[in-house]
This record gives sequence, structure tokens and C-alpha cells, in this order.
Amino acid sequence: MRNTHVYIDLSALKHNLQIAKHHAPNAKVLAMVKANAYGHGAVECLPALTSADALAVACLKEAIPLQQAGWQKPIVLIEGAFSLEEWQYACSHDLQCVVHHKEQLNWVLNYNHQYKKPTIWLKLNTGMNRLGFKADEIVDIAKQLTDKGYELILISHFANADVKNHPSNLNQIAIFDKVLTTLRQQVSSNIQGSLCNSAGIVNFTNQHYDWVRAGIMLYGATPIAEQTADALNLKNVMQFTASIIAIHDLAVGDCVGYGSRWQASKACQIGIVSVGYADGYPRVVSDDAYVIANSRHLPIIGRVAMDMLMVDITGMDIGVGTTVELWGNQLPIDKVAEWNGTISYELLCLVTKRPDWHYLD
Repeated sequence: MRNTHVYIDLSALKHNLQIAKHHAPNAKVLAMVKANAYGHGAVECLPALTSADALAVACLKEAIPLQQAGWQKPIVLIEGAFSLEEWQYACSHDLQCVVHHKEQLNWVLNYNHQYKKPTIWLKLNTGMNRLGFKADEIVDIAKQLTDKGYELILISHFANADVKNHPSNLNQIAIFDKVLTTLRQQVSSNIQGSLCNSAGIVNFTNQHYDWVRAGIMLYGATPIAEQTADALNLKNVMQFTASIIAIHDLAVGDCVGYGSRWQASKACQIGIVSVGYADGYPRVVSDDAYVIANSRHLPIIGRVAMDMLMVDITGMDIGVGTTVELWGNQLPIDKVAEWNGTISYELLCLVTKRPDWHYLD
């Protein structure tokens, strides 16, 4: 066997959900499982998410398998319906939708319901400038929706919640506060609010409103710039491992890998690891990058290839078959992301199904 493995620790996922609930004890938790639970396997993760109040996915295609797997609580399509037919399907299958543009609004207002009307998550653009209605449009839209009998949750999204002191945060909070207060005064006192993502849950405890949206923190990576996952008492959920499949002794001047990018400055020993970018390990990492085996740091040398990467094992007790951790319990994924000039979200989402996957509780 190639011995390349992904281990998903469901007990860690369950723990991280409790950490989110601890940070926001007075709010309901919408657990984000879009993008196949950030690459972890949404259906497989369901047993660890039973204490969440609802799940959120990006689109209908992601929602259907969750219902088929037996999830009974609400599921929210965070980008809403992409067609009238999808809106009709959502209504008939008890799925909730975000409404963020006028075409979606027309489907909602003009649809002749045969079923119980779903809760609408009405998207307000407070400065992210991706999705949502402007503040001066919201009151009229909310009145139209409540007149049709819909219950509403006002939702918006931080652009910089991971940097607590970023000036845009206070501006977004002020806009959201003002609009939500106006809606409760002029439209319905029952309108709820949701502003905080994982970073907001940690950084803005006074803005949790009725719902918080826990995402990356569920999977054990830090959502904020100032603190590590460990400092936030978050447990790693995904462990990515491979093994040493060959060992070579190199002389001074010998080169390694495509492009002969790395050259030995002294006699050394290298190990070949059974993982590459086809498995989800990033192709380009900085010269500081390493993996861990037997509690030792093994520097990555040369270019990461489709199926293999190379490490310097000079002077180490490493043999063929030795297990190597690429990220996980000893090596935080946030550090690997830093070496790659990206974020943990991307690395998690890019892990492929080529390694053997294992779900542990």
C-alpha cells in the first residue's frame, strides 16, 4: 500500500462545536458545512454536529445529501436558490434560503405556496460588497416579505473580522445594528439577526445576536490573526499523513527533483515521501517548510511533485515505512498554510480522495 492517509477526528469536531457554543452561549449555532464540510466530508461529519441548531451549505446540491443522510434540523442555502425551480424545491423540502438579489426576491414573493413557508435569511450588504441588498432597500423588502407571511433573519458578513481592530468592523457593526433595530421597530419585533462568522464569534462577543455561524473554528484552525488554534482551545480535526518510500545518499553537488531546484551543499541523506499535489499537499511551499516524523522536523527539499515530495533526513533515525505527518496533531495546518502563502481553508478544501480516508470517534 502507498500509506497515504487522512484521519478525521469526529470527537475533535464535536469539541470545537462546544467551544463555539461556549463563546456564544445566548445565540444559536449555524454550523457551516459548505464545500463538503471544508473538505472533511459533510455527511460523514454529521454525527459530530448533532448539537448544532442548523447547518449551512452554499447551494442545493450540497443540501440534498445531508437530508438524505437523515439530518432533521434546518439547512440553510447560504447563496440561496439559483433558479425558480430550485426555490420551489427548497420550499417543498423544508430548506431555508438566503435572499440576496431582486430575482430571488421575485421568486419568493410570487411563488404560490403549497407548503409551509420557509424562513428567509435576508442578506444585508454592510461593506463586504459581495452579496446583499443595500441598507436603504432593506426595510421595504422586509415589509414585502413579512406581508407574505415569511419569518426573517437579517444576515450580513464581516470583511475583516479576523483583524479585531480593523476600522471596517465597527462600521459594519453600526450599519447592521441600525438596520436590525429599524426592522424590529418598523416591520416586526420577531426579526432575528446573524452577523458573526468564526472570527466574529471570538472577537465580537457583543454582536452575536440570535445566530452565529461557526465555520473554520469547527475544523480546528484559527479564525483570527492574533491567536493560534491551540490558544483558543480548538482541536485539530484533520490529520494528513504519508510514509517514507525510499532513502538515498547524496554527494556534494547532487540535485533533487524537477528543475534541479535543490542542490546538496554537503553529503546528506534524503527520504522520498508518498504524497504530492495530486493528494492535496501544496505544490509550492517556502524554504522553511517541513514535515514531522518521530517528533523530528524533516525539511522539505526540491519541488513537490504530483505523487512525491522529498525531505532531508541527514542524521535522523528515519527508515523506509516511517510515518510522516504533513499536518495535524503535531504540525498545525495554519503553519503549513503560511508556508504556502494561503489560508487553512484552501488547504483543507483541496485534499483529494486519493489518500485513504478514516473517520475516528
